[in-house]
Amino acid sequence: MEYNFRQIERKWQQRWVDTQAYLVSNSSTKPKCYVLDMFPYPSGAGLHVGHPLGYIASDIYARFKRLKGFNVLHPMGYDAFGLPAEQYALETGQHPAVTTEENIQAFRKQLDNIGFCYDWSREIQTSQPTYYKWTQQIFLQLFDSWYNRHAGKAEPIDLLVRIFEASGNHHHECPGDRSIRFSAETWNESTYEQQQEILMQYRLGYLAYAEVNWCPALGTVLANDEVINGVSERGGHPVQKKKMRQWFLRITEYADRLLKGLDEITFSDAMKDMQRNWIGKSQGAEIKFNITGSLESVVVYTTRPDTIFGVDFMVIAPEHDLVDSITTDEQTEAVTAYKEYVQSRSERERMAEVKQITGCFTGAYAVNPFDGRKIPIWISEYVLAGYGTGAIMAVPCGDQRDFNFANHFSIPITNILGDAFDGKEANPTKEGKLFNSDFITGMEMKEAMEAVITKIENLGIGKRQINYRMRDAGFSRQRYWGEPFPIVFRNGIPEAMDVKDLPLELPHVEHYTPGEDGEGPLANIKEWVNLPAAPGSSLRRETNTMPGYAGSSWYFLRYMDPHNTETFCDRKISDYWGQVDLYIGGTEHAVGHLLYSRMWTKVLYDLGHIGFDEPYKKLVNQGMIQGSSRLVYRVRGTNQFVSAGLRAQYETDEIHVDVNIVDGLELDTTAFKNWRQDFATAQFILENGKYICGTLTEKMSKRLFNTVNPNVIVEKFGADTFRMYEMFLGPVEQSKPWETKGIEGVHRFLKKFWRLFADEQKGLVVKNDAPTAEELKVLHNTIRKIEDDTERLSFNTAVSTFMICVNELTDLKCNKKAVLEQLLILLTPYAPHVSEELWSLIGNSGSILDAPFPVFEEKYVTESAKEYPVSVNGKLRTTINISLDASVEEVEKIALGNEVIQRWLEGKTPKKVIFVKGKMINVVV
Repeated sequence: MEYNFRQIERKWQQRWVDTQAYLVSNSSTKPKCYVLDMFPYPSGAGLHVGHPLGYIASDIYARFKRLKGFNVLHPMGYDAFGLPAEQYALETGQHPAVTTEENIQAFRKQLDNIGFCYDWSREIQTSQPTYYKWTQQIFLQLFDSWYNRHAGKAEPIDLLVRIFEASGNHHHECPGDRSIRFSAETWNESTYEQQQEILMQYRLGYLAYAEVNWCPALGTVLANDEVINGVSERGGHPVQKKKMRQWFLRITEYADRLLKGLDEITFSDAMKDMQRNWIGKSQGAEIKFNITGSLESVVVYTTRPDTIFGVDFMVIAPEHDLVDSITTDEQTEAVTAYKEYVQSRSERERMAEVKQITGCFTGAYAVNPFDGRKIPIWISEYVLAGYGTGAIMAVPCGDQRDFNFANHFSIPITNILGDAFDGKEANPTKEGKLFNSDFITGMEMKEAMEAVITKIENLGIGKRQINYRMRDAGFSRQRYWGEPFPIVFRNGIPEAMDVKDLPLELPHVEHYTPGEDGEGPLANIKEWVNLPAAPGSSLRRETNTMPGYAGSSWYFLRYMDPHNTETFCDRKISDYWGQVDLYIGGTEHAVGHLLYSRMWTKVLYDLGHIGFDEPYKKLVNQGMIQGSSRLVYRVRGTNQFVSAGLRAQYETDEIHVDVNIVDGLELDTTAFKNWRQDFATAQFILENGKYICGTLTEKMSKRLFNTVNPNVIVEKFGADTFRMYEMFLGPVEQSKPWETKGIEGVHRFLKKFWRLFADEQKGLVVKNDAPTAEELKVLHNTIRKIEDDTERLSFNTAVSTFMICVNELTDLKCNKKAVLEQLLILLTPYAPHVSEELWSLIGNSGSILDAPFPVFEEKYVTESAKEYPVSVNGKLRTTINISLDASVEEVEKIALGNEVIQRWLEGKTPKKVIFVKGKMINVVV
């Protein structure tokens, strides 16, 4: 009976579909467990062997928890909107709806081929109107809400209106513009338009003009992490700064809760640090500096207000609103040129620590409010408009970047740090006493800070302030393939659509180019944009679309209740499933997706739609499976290729070659000639009759010809082998190189496992005999280790344990059903197809998926005896197995009665017997 893995896997995959084996109920008496993968974007390239790593890990854990008696939710869907899908469609000359659907079908086939336990009845696609209807409705929840800082939660905007009507905004500082102050009388006398402008400054989903990363070639705004070195990550197109009207999410209102929430969830320390750094909470003060010869003033935020006496210049962002009004005539030309230069620089480049120092003097001066000194005002790219107030007070003796700037532009430096500052480099000391600092001279830092903050508040020129590095999240994209905003503009004022009219479907167009002046492609569909309106008024739809993270911020909730037509998720069902117990995905989503998803969850919690405010209880970031690239070496100027071991003798060019035409390191030279036309006449300089390729471990990529299609591996070795090999490569969290050759060892293991049950000639060899103590010991040691490793997601060590167990049972010639069927259940999460087949072959009814997980019993692994080394006069002569309960007298009797020891005693009477329990026996003659 042969292990025919292809036949077995096709059989059981179909059987699971026919019996709806993975259908999950939303009501069960079992405890729940929610296991989720970060759902994929279905690219045209399909999956390579690196992609399923996290999926296999989550699948093993989901199957394991099911065997342990849990009701397990393990769904899958597709993140189908966004720029990549739109660009792929443009490149292939097709509509994104067509390419997305084709790609999803290809993905589905690859996923099914690996044998995942997804409940496909819950599949979602973010580009389907039945899904994005609810994304639009949740956006309206954000649009119609504000953050009540006193209550510490989001509340309906209607409540804020009632507060304004009764008492104005004196108790509710405006988050969008802190200078806005008004009474109830002023509010009630304001026009509808004026009131809506004020409410927009409070809404969680709001419109504002802002500097954005505009990519003309792609016709859209890009997020900061989509811009690399001044060009778009996708396509490498130039990116420039542009002021545009954009939708934003007021995530900054949730900064503190996002920080505190990190203490309640199980993320890696590195991941928590990334989020904390992104949020960037700091405490300090805002201080107002008047500008000489002007009624204007500039406000700075600083974490070190105690260094105010060391301010030697100020720097404001080139985009700051004050720049044009304060720049003198003499400096206008230079400032204009510098601002044009900054437009070409990405935010990442501007923030980087580089040797190049750039800036421009505005010609204006501010006045230090404490000592009256005139302070020159510069602009420089290293100050960003969106951070703090977009202005800094520069203290060169205490900040290295300020020090370098001052030296570069020959700005005199004031020393307030005493011996800590030597004039050669900055010393941002946090200890020591200040001098040259008027009333705080001689004070320690903390004392000085408090003194300065108290004084600026008493003078009315500043206040204590907590700031965050994180900025509100841009939520507009000028592209076609995304969720339309459920917003209409009535005479230019944005209003929410009626929820009964949702979904607002994306209109189907064959060609989509950017609209005028940076508007989205939807702006070109005039009949869709312009709606019937009363005479003398206008009614227009929003022409931007939502970003990719809109649908992914809440998708975990829709999986719970995917067919509900009344709401995005019934509260009773979301209360049952609760948080995702295990979330697995890549670190590339460490900040953006996770922060936005956490914010959306908190808003929905605040508004009473769900009963928890953190979406993911435990997060695991899987490592990357890297490509093991193969290289050939062309002799420069020829079409000759020299084998790796001989290339030092020639001047060569290194070329990546398709790994699929290389066996280990040996190149299939015939396949190489057929691979590309320019290699058809290739000649080879061989070593020992073979062409040996070079190797390089790097990112798995089509461009490097080092991708491996999982379908190829599954066809050759089987899905069970593929699953176990991916886990065997190393810890889930670590990156590791793929090596197709190594998979053969795992395949041999499964064949050896099969032979415990069946012989190729004899057929099934499983017996009903009672297992021996040694066999039970092997089994229960394996149960303990597999259960512990799987719970801890240590899948690589679990695979090693299976291999050790099979070797030991083979040595014991164990084919006892009582042992093997328990081992089958243990293996089921890792290799479900072969486990299901053997479970059936040995006479079990029903599916192994519903079998109870084996229970570890200590009694079978507890040692009752020990192999003692026995020496005569200190020299080891033999070993004897003696019960651990034996008394000293019994041990002496057993040792002296042993035949080997008798021979070495030569008839002599021993002087004494030394017995160290659990260690050794020594007979002294």
